[in-house]
Amino acid sequence: MESLSFIDLTLYNALALFVVGFIGGMVSGFIGSGGAFVMTPAMMTLGVPGIIAVASNICHKFPKSLVGAMKRHKYGQVDVKLGIIMGIFAEAGMLLGKHFMTDIKHLYGDAGSNLYVSVVFIVVLGIVGSFVLRDAYRMHKDEQAGDEVANQATRLAKWVQSLHIPGTMMYFPSLKARVSLLIIAPLGFATGMLAATIAVGGFIGVPAMIYILGAPALMASASELVIAFVMGLGGTILYALDGSVDIRLAMIILAGSLFGIQLGAIGTTYVKDFVVKLVMGLIMVIVLFSRFFYIPGYLNQLGMLEDLPETTVTTLKMFGDGTLVLALAVGGLTIVMALLKGMAEHRRNQLAITEHPLAQEN
Repeated sequence: MESLSFIDLTLYNALALFVVGFIGGMVSGFIGSGGAFVMTPAMMTLGVPGIIAVASNICHKFPKSLVGAMKRHKYGQVDVKLGIIMGIFAEAGMLLGKHFMTDIKHLYGDAGSNLYVSVVFIVVLGIVGSFVLRDAYRMHKDEQAGDEVANQATRLAKWVQSLHIPGTMMYFPSLKARVSLLIIAPLGFATGMLAATIAVGGFIGVPAMIYILGAPALMASASELVIAFVMGLGGTILYALDGSVDIRLAMIILAGSLFGIQLGAIGTTYVKDFVVKLVMGLIMVIVLFSRFFYIPGYLNQLGMLEDLPETTVTTLKMFGDGTLVLALAVGGLTIVMALLKGMAEHRRNQLAITEHPLAQEN
């Protein structure tokens, strides 16, 4: 097995990781996906091997997720029961996914794990990102037309909630319905397995709670933070036993995240569901293109593209780096702009209520 290699922690790397952690924290607090789909590629761009980037992100995730969950619980957005139940099933998926990830490292080294992480990112981001963007557009159109269907459960969710399997039913406040644990179990397992392999479980967890279980987007994203805490704690232990966790990187991105997650969580109180989905989809698609540019370089390292000129690899990496920076900028600026716009609208509404108290009573 190729030995694990930790990067040199220069001042530039430390500052870059802090900024990445801050933006990732904002994304995490805003959409509840953990933000690792931004941080894992960013760490790999800085030279961190894929398996170490994944393990270190899982390590930083569980304390950050706890902070975010507690913050959003104050706003009544967290379904603690649903988060804990899905988190327990996610631990089983985390165990299997971790073994799969380490097997790839054993067989193909850093290049193999980097390639695997990138390919999975591209596939998952492409599917989930396009779906979320389409749904955000649909919700925005419905809102402009004055329709209320945007907040209704999907037909699949209604069917799931209509199922009754004796001995397996449990009531969840966010769903306002009883759902069988036999439905929740595979969703939680898949969430944990994906989190163990690319440090991102929210890609499955959040959409599953929204489209399959019927939870509102804000409550799904908040409850995902509970899941991330539960499975992140177990995943950290599993990866640490193999020496894959770089605690230095985890602590730096955690420091940045703890600041960013507060801002992101506050932002959710001022925006509508379609904005949360729009931000989530935009960042996903941009990160997808970022990872695509690194694929030829990893194939070259594995000897599958031996004739690829080094200058081409370097150029593609520059494109990948630039696209990743764009993703970070879009994510951070979009959240801040949505927050400022929402706060301004909230102040206008409060002013209108103050000036016309009788109208408000009626």
